[in-house]
Order: sequence, then structure tokens, then C-alpha cells
Amino acid sequence: MLNSKREGVYYKNGAFLPAREGPAAGLPAPEEAKKGTMAYAILSKHNTARGMEELAIRFDAMASHDITYVGIIQTARASGMTEFPVPYVLTNCHNSLCAVGGTINEDDHVFGLSAAKKYGGEFVPAHQSVIHSYMRERYAAPGKMILGSDSHTRYGAYGTMAIGEGGPELARQLLKKTYNIAYPKVIAIYLTGAPRPGVGPQDVALALVKATFQQGVVKNAVMEFFGPGVKSLSMDYRSGIDVMTTETTCLSSVWETDDILRDHLTVLGRGDAYQRQAPAEGAYYDGVIEVALDRIEPMIALPFHPSNAYTIREFKANLDELLHQVDEDAVRQLGLKHRPASLREKIVDGKFRVDQGVIAGCSGGTYQNIVRAAQILDGHAIGSDEFWLSVYPTSQPVNLELTRKGYIASLMAAGASIRSCFCGPCFGAGDVPANGAFSIRHSTRNFPNREGSKPSDGQVSYVALMDARSIAATARNGGVLTGADELPEIPADPAVEPFAYDDTPYKARVYFGVGKPDPAQELVFGPNIADWPEQVALPENLLLTVCSAIYDPVTTTDELIPSGETSSYRSNPIKLSEFALSRKDPQYVPRAKQVLAVERLRRADPDAPEVRQALMGHDPAATGLGSLVMALKPGDGSAREQAASCQRVLGGAANLAAEYATKRYRSNVVNWGMLPFIAEGVKDWDIQPGDKLYIPGVRAAVDGGAEEIDATLIQHGAEKHVTLKLPGMTREERDIVLAGCLINYYAK
Repeated sequence: MLNSKREGVYYKNGAFLPAREGPAAGLPAPEEAKKGTMAYAILSKHNTARGMEELAIRFDAMASHDITYVGIIQTARASGMTEFPVPYVLTNCHNSLCAVGGTINEDDHVFGLSAAKKYGGEFVPAHQSVIHSYMRERYAAPGKMILGSDSHTRYGAYGTMAIGEGGPELARQLLKKTYNIAYPKVIAIYLTGAPRPGVGPQDVALALVKATFQQGVVKNAVMEFFGPGVKSLSMDYRSGIDVMTTETTCLSSVWETDDILRDHLTVLGRGDAYQRQAPAEGAYYDGVIEVALDRIEPMIALPFHPSNAYTIREFKANLDELLHQVDEDAVRQLGLKHRPASLREKIVDGKFRVDQGVIAGCSGGTYQNIVRAAQILDGHAIGSDEFWLSVYPTSQPVNLELTRKGYIASLMAAGASIRSCFCGPCFGAGDVPANGAFSIRHSTRNFPNREGSKPSDGQVSYVALMDARSIAATARNGGVLTGADELPEIPADPAVEPFAYDDTPYKARVYFGVGKPDPAQELVFGPNIADWPEQVALPENLLLTVCSAIYDPVTTTDELIPSGETSSYRSNPIKLSEFALSRKDPQYVPRAKQVLAVERLRRADPDAPEVRQALMGHDPAATGLGSLVMALKPGDGSAREQAASCQRVLGGAANLAAEYATKRYRSNVVNWGMLPFIAEGVKDWDIQPGDKLYIPGVRAAVDGGAEEIDATLIQHGAEKHVTLKLPGMTREERDIVLAGCLINYYAK
């Protein structure tokens, strides 16, 4: 099914040669041969630095949705921005429902429209399109680079290298700065064969995530898709695989282009944007993953990660064992004091019954996925028992075509609920199941609480990821888990899915203001929209108090700052910070606030008794107090900057980790003025809340380029020397931390 080689290879004559055989085959050295990759061609075109070792990228366009664009614009505005220097699309597909927080979601939308008018942007009103569908339809094209403030910013199927990052990186582009990164590894993803009937893009994606995530095979690398199997895949199918590459922890992705893409761009009205793109003969890759599409089976990713994947056949053969493991994972990962009812109770007569199906978002709600689901359900009723199905078309043009072709009517007749173009089920803001319920979803993630439950209130529900085809097969079977390949005469997926594109809904509602800023336009602020609180520069010495210690193998951004209902407060840093680590460590916020209160007192009255006591004899004029989060591997998942900024708002000064799960989370830590420490063997230090780290001379060390800093770990009154590391920290990153945050750095 998948064969991975984690060593350098050359691509020649449709095969891969180990790097050591390159000279005998007359191939150049790897440094020269890597120029033959598609990634190199695109990166070199967008690089403003003199060399390619350290890249300084300027993007062709950017995109943000309504739980990120307010903070980004506020950051850029505070740093001196006067207009958007690149096309910047503001979509409204996350806070589209105004059920939480009164008016504040729509207040953000009003702010976004006023900002698009003032600074010259493109504003897509609520319910018009999911962010990534809009960018595919209107902006993605071969050779382009797009930056988005959402981790699933992936348009590789269109020949575009797209990257999802935290808000400060978009603010940098708005300030005409660059995206700085070392030249990444490039991994070949070589596709052969054609998918079997009933096997959809989510099945291929989950198999790929399972094969790569745990061992970090493609971490922070570019995944480059090509091979004879590409021609068997439609554009929706390619995009469905591509968008899930985020779950491998890669940096970006890019695909070879062909006539299928050319014709698709023509349908979209952008045929002139097409250009041929493919690896050169003799191109060098840092590794290769060969994917035999014809050997992929329908898959299911069990809670609580897309990499926890099995074939549906394997899952059904081992129901008791695998569901028991999910039971145990739920108790451990959700920190449950009371064990909920076992999922094994859902096994009835040897069959597993699920409660809900959802087909939605940038991965599931595409035209071809919904067409297949409608065909599978045509003439069949879901039934009136517990199981229910929701379908969210990914954009209004897609919805319009599905309606005209009768597929929406077919789904409605089967009992499915048709929803708007909304990302909600992907992050827990829509279709929340009942307590104890099991939901199967064609969406991007199944992290804890992504279904919207609140374990702290005694609620637990579960999400598994599946392809739309198998979800429809399950719905047809009344909620009994069923792989699409189990149905008779299952329709195959053609490489070209007939599709007529009508963007009349966009022309009727979207504000097209790119390149037309109006400085006289006033920004419209709702009562929830607040400026970022002032941050202070890094002090000479630092005394850190550990306010949370997390020993899970991986800590997601959802655990650092929950998704779902908290999204309504993303425009108010102070209010949002109250939710930091609320599901993982409810005592983090009060602990951090206590440290912050004394630090504020120190700046106002260094001789206050509370300050003297907290500083343990250190100089109050030169020693700052801050909080610290220790996690073994933080930052898997979303690009949301708030995972870091909430810590900073609460006085956070550093993270300490064995490693960072993604480049984007580490960047968020730095951009918000926190030190991204790592330490060897930190797991064995047995750090607990209340422990302290004293780092004398930290400012001088950071300023001087030190990659190792001596510190004292204070536990239970005992002290021991430890070494903290700052590997690969650039000069600019150091200056940002020294200044206190990105806003301070650009405003100075």
C-alpha cells in the first residue's frame, strides 16, 4: 500500500535511485539535482534572499477567516500598516453562527468588511464559502505561493505551494516583510495505480497520515506528489488528499500539473493561469513514499488523532480490542475522573452502530464527494432511529451546481440535513453529538473535543474520520458502520467529474476591493474587539514559575487553547486567555495570573515585600518574573497563534519542550516574545507546577547568539544546574524576543 524510503534518492526514468548510485548514473551532486524539484522552482521564484539556504519568501496572496483576521489586522495596524500590499482574502466560515457571545461574531464580520474597504482586501461574507474552497476556486494556480492563517492552507493539487501559519507571519507580509525559513527537505510522494470503487480521497489521506505522522517522516518538509497515478484522480480527489497533508506535520505540498488541472481552471474561468509543472529528470529528493492507490482500502481514524487509522475491514475484525483502547485513551487524554460508558456497548450483534455522520468542509464538502454520497443514498432512507447525517457543501457555487443537478434533492429525500458553507463541524462549533455518541466525519481532524463536547461538564462524545463514500454507505445501512466497498455496484470516481461553475453568488455578495484601499474608511469596532495588551521587553535575568507541566507524547493546539465555543472570543485577547489550557490543566490560568500580578507589582514597586519574597533574593530591578509551560512535544494541529499569545497575555515568558511538533507553533511562541527552549532529557526532570527556573544573564545570552544557556532548576527548595537550548534561532527571532513580541519589534 505505502512504501517509505527515508534516504536521499534521484528520480530518473520513472524510478528512484539511491543517492549513492547517482554518480555512476551520471547524475549531479544532490545540491545541484534538488533544483529539479517543483518545490525548488517555486521557492526560488519567491525567495528574496541572495541564496537558497535561508529563504526570505514573499507570497502572491493571503487568506484568513473570521477567528484570525481581526487579530492579524490589529497586529499589523499597531505595527504601522497602512494598506494590504498583497491580495488578502477575509472569509467568514468559522464564526458564521451567532449562537455564542451575543453579537460578537457578527461584530467581527463588520470589522472585517470595514478593514477590507480601508486597506484594500477581498471580503467573503458568512455562508458563502469555506476559506480553502474559495482560495482554490479563485486564487490557486501553478507556481504560486499562498499564505493562510489556518493550518489546512494547502492548494498543492493546483500546483500552488501554500503554507498555514500563525497570525504574526501574515502580519509580517502585511508589513512588507518576509517569511524566513531554512530551505526545507522535499519528499517525493509517488502515486501509482488508480483507486478502487468505494475508496475516496480521505481513505488515501488517512493511510498517508498513518504512515508518516508518528515517526515524523515528513515533518516540516514539502511533500511533492507525482507519478502515473495522478492522472486517475480528479481535482476534488487530489485536493481531498492534499488538504490532509497538514496532519503529517509537513510544511507544504505541491503536485505535478496536467490537462485535468488545465481543463478545471478553464471551467473556473482561469485557464490562462495554467502552466505545466513536473519534476525534472534526475531531480533529487530527501526521501520517497510510494503510494499504490489500487491497494488502498476504506479507512477509519479512531479518536483522538487522524493517525490512529485502520482499514474499516481491520477495525470491524477487532472491534472489542480497538474500542477498548479508545475507552482507555478517552480517560487518559480527557483527564476524566469518572469512566464513561464503554464504546463497546455500541457493538450490537457483532456490528458497530454509530450515531451521526457529517460530510463537511474543505476536505469533505467538495462537489465530487457529495455527488458520490448522493448516488450511494439515492432511493434509500437513513431511517428514523438515532443515526443522523449532515452535509455541508463547501461553497455556494458548489451548492448551486449540486442543486441544479438534483443531488441536494436526492440527499434531502434520503433524510440528510443540508447545511450552509461553514467549517463548524471541523472544530466543534456545529452538529455536536449527544453525550456518549460516536460521530463519523469527512472533515480534517478528530482531536479531543473537536466534536464540541465539554468533558469538564460531564460530557463526552467521539469523532472518527472516514470518507464521504463510507459515511454514505453507513447512513444507507441505518448507522451500522459500513465501508463503501461493501456495497454492490458502488460507483467509481472518474478522473473528470462533470461540473459547471457559476460564481454568480460571489458576484452578488463578495466585496472585491483588492488594490483599492480607502484610507478615509473608519474601522468598525464591536464591544468585544480589543487591542493586544502591552508586552514588555526581555529582562536582564528571568525567574520562571512552571504553571503547567504536560507529559503527554504530543500536546495539540486545541489543548493549549480550545476550539469551538472559544472562537467567539478570538478578537479579545484578555477574555480569550481565560480559556488557556482550560481542558488540559484548569489551574493553569489562576497560577499564571498569580505570577503576572507579582510581575506587574515588581515593575510598579520593586521594593514591595511580595516582590522580594517572590524573587528569592534576586535583584528586583534586573530580574523579571514570568510563567512557563512545559510540554514534551507541543503544537500539533492548528496554526492559531492564540495557542501562544494567550500564554503571553497571562505573563508567559517561555515554553520548555523536548521538541516542538510543528514549525508554525514554535514561530508563534517566538513572535509573541516567548523563548522556545528545548532540553535533552527534560522528561526525566520531573518538572511540576510551582517549580522554578532561574536564568541569569538571559538577555545578554539571547542577544549574543547563545544556543545553550545555563539555568538553575529549583524544586522543593533544592537547586540543580540544567542546560536550556535555543537551536536554530535566527538573528531576527532573537530580536523579536528581546523586544517582547513582534508588535514591539516593528513599532520600535
